[in-house]
Amino acid sequence: MTRLQIPEIVRTRAMLRGDEGLAWLDGLPATAAGLAHDWDLELGPVLAGGTDALVAACRTRGGQDVVLKIVMPGLVPGNDQLRALLAFKGRGYVEVLRHDAARNAMLLERLGAPLSELGLPIAGQIEVICATLRQAWANPPDDHGFTTGAEKAESLATFITDLWRDLGGSCSQRTVDLALDFADRRRLAFDPAACVLAHGDAHAANTLAVPGHDGRFKFIDPDGLFIEPAYDLAIPMRDWGAELLAGDPVLLGQGRCDQLARLTGVEPVPIWQWGFIERVSTGLLLLQLGQTSLAEEYLTVAEAWAA
Repeated sequence: MTRLQIPEIVRTRAMLRGDEGLAWLDGLPATAAGLAHDWDLELGPVLAGGTDALVAACRTRGGQDVVLKIVMPGLVPGNDQLRALLAFKGRGYVEVLRHDAARNAMLLERLGAPLSELGLPIAGQIEVICATLRQAWANPPDDHGFTTGAEKAESLATFITDLWRDLGGSCSQRTVDLALDFADRRRLAFDPAACVLAHGDAHAANTLAVPGHDGRFKFIDPDGLFIEPAYDLAIPMRDWGAELLAGDPVLLGQGRCDQLARLTGVEPVPIWQWGFIERVSTGLLLLQLGQTSLAEEYLTVAEAWAA
């Protein structure tokens, strides 16, 4: 087997997990080799795009192109991702062909290029994401145990509070306070009757073309959340900050929020609130990961929205 070229972002995320993450990194070559043997795979190159997992192209003995994914241990999103994918059974999401819970591994169908690489304008990408979400949103199985909207709001509030403190006040108190206020509002608004099994990180790089089906896309890498649909629309609100900074970020942000609401039938207020929370939390996370320029883009828009 050729030497695994582990992406730097994966290494960084693993090292942030301490000894457990380092042990996972050290054991990856043996884990990948063992899975290739057990599942009769020819291992190919490591694919870009993973953050909490090693993702590699593979081929089965029968010549089918597939993807091997080995997730870092101890991650609730990693566990929920497999359960969510199995629940969706390929409807709007990548299909799971095999899985091994003990090794946090999945064998997935091979999809095409990410939406982010197809050259569509941002408005067109948003249309694709919304159409795919509308196909994918569904009720979860009974006794599903997925993270709820109330739990997600609370965890994001804790994350923002702790990381803002640890990073030494990297954005204004006003911005953090507004993010925490919005998180509390979404926590209190949690209503199981209005929730779906949602993706949780439905950005353009997680939206892949289905080979042989023009215009059809599927999601990869779901967090698996039992939450109001507005949360999935917070991700397009969070992304593409450069476009917002090219003009008035407030007016352009409101226009994007209105577009998302129009395409999905979801009320704009929770879209805006979740979008703001996501923009602040992601900006702080990017700072922690050393991606200073991108973090500044996220947080500059957040500061404008909070003004």
